[in-house]
Amino acid sequence: MATEPLTIHNRIRTLRFEAGEMTQQALADRVGVSRQTINAIEAARYSPSLEVAFRIARAFGKPLDEVFQCLPSPG
Repeated sequence: MATEPLTIHNRIRTLRFEAGEMTQQALADRVGVSRQTINAIEAARYSPSLEVAFRIARAFGKPLDEVFQCLPSPG
């Protein structure tokens, strides 16, 4: 059984805006990671660990699946 490639998408930028235009640094401080890590996750250049993903969701008061979605890769 072949497994199709998946891509993780996120709504971090939108949620930061909805949270009073929270900065990446403010989110990083809440989550306990660097601003560069938040930037890379937000830009989909890096997939967070499950623990960090849950911390990000908790920082916004959202369930994990409202912050991150795993979708089939195009092509």
